[in-house]
Amino acid sequence: MDEKIRDILAEHGRFPVDVSNIDEKDDLFRAGMTSHASVNVMLALEDEFDVEFPESMLRKSTFESVHAIRSALCELAGVS
Repeated sequence: MDEKIRDILAEHGRFPVDVSNIDEKDDLFRAGMTSHASVNVMLALEDEFDVEFPESMLRKSTFESVHAIRSALCELAGVS
């Protein structure tokens, strides 16, 4: 799952750095992702994982790190 998340971040996150060098708990916004890019990331995640982020998850903290994204996707998929 992390590899797919990182692929999506690399393609849609518009980072000025290599996504593979970002630790799973590093703040993606501090690494250069804009709020606009985060929307593109969210849409790509929804397509890739066949989920829909509910309004309650549409906040910056859901997309602030690879770890946060993975946790949100696992919650949506019903995986502990």
